[in-house]
Amino acid sequence: MILLELFWTFFKIGLFTFGGGYAMLPMIQSEVVSHGWISEKALVDFIAVAESTPGPFAVNLSTYVGIEKAGLLGAVCALLGVILPSFIIILIVAVFYKKFRESKAVMGVMSGLKPCTVGLIAAAVLTMVGTVFWPDGFTTGIFTGPAFWISFVIFAGMVVCAFKKVKTPVIIGISAVLGIAVGYIFNLQL
Repeated sequence: MILLELFWTFFKIGLFTFGGGYAMLPMIQSEVVSHGWISEKALVDFIAVAESTPGPFAVNLSTYVGIEKAGLLGAVCALLGVILPSFIIILIVAVFYKKFRESKAVMGVMSGLKPCTVGLIAAAVLTMVGTVFWPDGFTTGIFTGPAFWISFVIFAGMVVCAFKKVKTPVIIGISAVLGIAVGYIFNLQL
């Protein structure tokens, strides 16, 4: 039963979200947390791993959730669920490509979806920021903790690297090394 539920949940997520993996985040968060498959904190960790590993973000994330909940078969079911809608839609679009390409209605819909996608991604970012920095609610004390300032310095450094045109894999590698080092240091202090 859980395999079918994983497939159907990720099928709906793949079917009803536009704009890629980040636009799927609010729906993924809502579904997996409400089903009790993983906690919000674990989801943040899964997002970090999914972002750091090769491959499409939504595919990685659905696979991690599936394997966490139901092992290898769960991963396959969640993966198929999230990719099948896109595959089916691409097949349909390929058949009617000329009509879709020249249709003013379709172009209008696509133009309207762009701001929605940006909004969905912004909502996901704000939700994740809240989960990471304010898990127990917002307090000004967060700005005095070392975790906030270390994260801020790492973020600022990565922004500088991005503007200096440092290659993305290098930025991801530097972030990973810094994150592991800081996590290791904090775990030694505990």
